[in-house]
Amino acid sequence: MCDSFSEFQPVTWSRICRTSNLINCLILALPRLLLASIAASFGASSTSSLSSRKISSRNHHVDPTMADINVDVLIIGMGPTGLGAAKRLNQIDGPSWLILDSSEKAGGLASTDVTPEGFLYDVGGHVIFSHYKYFDDCIDEALPKEDDWFTHQRISYVRYKGLWVPYPFQNNISMLPKEDQVKCIDGLIDSALECRVANTKPKDFDEWILRMTGQGVADIFMRPYNYKVWAVPTTKMQCQWLGERVAAPDIKTVTKNVILNKVAGNWGPNATFRFPARDGTGGIWIAVADTLPKEKKRFGKQGTVTKVDAEKKTVSLADGTTIGYGKLISTMAVDHLAEKMGKQELISLSKGLFYSTTHVIGVGVRGERPERIGDKCWLYFPEDNCPFYRATIFSNYSPYNQPQAGEKLPTLYLADGTKGSSEAKEGPYWSIMLEVSESSMKPVDVENLLKDSIQGLINTEMLKPEDEVVSTYHRSFDHGYPTPTLEREGVLKELLPKLQDMDIYSRGRFGSWRYEVGNQDHSFMLGVEAADHIVNGAVELTLNYPDFINTRQNGERRLAQSYNFSKKPEVNGSAVLPTRERASSKVTANGTAHSRKSSKQVK
Repeated sequence: MCDSFSEFQPVTWSRICRTSNLINCLILALPRLLLASIAASFGASSTSSLSSRKISSRNHHVDPTMADINVDVLIIGMGPTGLGAAKRLNQIDGPSWLILDSSEKAGGLASTDVTPEGFLYDVGGHVIFSHYKYFDDCIDEALPKEDDWFTHQRISYVRYKGLWVPYPFQNNISMLPKEDQVKCIDGLIDSALECRVANTKPKDFDEWILRMTGQGVADIFMRPYNYKVWAVPTTKMQCQWLGERVAAPDIKTVTKNVILNKVAGNWGPNATFRFPARDGTGGIWIAVADTLPKEKKRFGKQGTVTKVDAEKKTVSLADGTTIGYGKLISTMAVDHLAEKMGKQELISLSKGLFYSTTHVIGVGVRGERPERIGDKCWLYFPEDNCPFYRATIFSNYSPYNQPQAGEKLPTLYLADGTKGSSEAKEGPYWSIMLEVSESSMKPVDVENLLKDSIQGLINTEMLKPEDEVVSTYHRSFDHGYPTPTLEREGVLKELLPKLQDMDIYSRGRFGSWRYEVGNQDHSFMLGVEAADHIVNGAVELTLNYPDFINTRQNGERRLAQSYNFSKKPEVNGSAVLPTRERASSKVTANGTAHSRKSSKQVK
């Protein structure tokens, strides 16, 4: 769901103790090898004479007479990953392709809903911050005007004991009550001493938390907050995925801030972010989809997959159409893909993957935005006085995320549940978007969730009992978070290669099931890189080296580059095929406004 889904997930252990020869070698060899190979594979050329050819199939040949439509590359899903693949294939202008989606619009898990009253809610907390120039190029092409965007400084807090503690929590324990400051400092000292003598990596996320933040911060914030986010205990999660998600506390700086009663500065990859002026996050992806040829997109029943036949290399759709393909890029959840394929071995494997359901709750309120809310962006809630783990002041992102002040709306009820006036009155209006996780290890009272969430807003002083609620929204997403459990890597290392051996590239937030590359920019580039790998064997860095791509600005691909599909790419005058095997062996050796429609799922 989200691009900032759990900002408090810490940096990887490898960021603290760099022991991975593979990553080190990759970094050392990058300028001469990988980047050269990547640049070559992008086919930068002034030549525009492109020729189409069939993509070779690894195991099977598709019989054109068996399908109604035949393409070289078929893409399932029109979220960021599928659109990334389609955008790249359209730029290359080589293999034939087609993209499908069961929805009536593009966006997937990055869509936006609109309530009947006119309040917008993203399907989770999405913002735009990027590691890739190609991603920036594509969304800027889709929304090119200066007034298409707002740029914000992230203003985030953690709610704890009636206080607003600046983000990140572990760097701002100077704001806590004295007894909690002592508990946290004690734990930080103990963890710092342990880290100095530790000769093994943490075995799970919980052990990582204790080593990096100590017992105090773990008990007060990290454990309860992460349980509310992931809906599993931290002892059941691995820690290799953590990437750039959390600031590891510096004990000297923390101690100094406690003594001087100072607050730590802003931190993180999304300290500054962009948000579309109109139509929410979903408007971005509708606009990107609009840059693609209409005849290569199928929506709704014409884009709903009912069966994937890997042997015959055909996909069956709900309208009765069959499509033959050479390569398949699937962005549906990989467990759903296994079921569509009907292969018991893959179904059994996918059952080793764990996920949580996400409930998105929206509350539209009449009145001026309260001073206590101010210009806050998103807020974190580790305590049990509310069911949500995060609140986003969605009206702060854009003045078009809610009805204009002159719009007349009746009051549904007051925040405390009291019946309000049914007379329609003018605004102004503001809104809050909440996220709640659910799993078999963390059940939720779904029937009363909206009521409980509004009470939670009162408990945390986000709303006052007398505030007028004019609109509500509740939508649940069965697959909300791809959980990085202890078993995840073992499953993925077996499952994804088995699919690829059948010429099926399962990519995306739930297609490749790696949360660490699940933001919008990552997801988009997973599709782009899958397309490049299919066409010319280019290395899929985002999928295979997430730590690496998250620590640099990736500017090798640009949308303005031309692509000579008919000519082999060259590096320094020599023809080269930048396959994964070639790159790996070298590394080893060298060390427009869119209409708003009310969602049918709005309550």
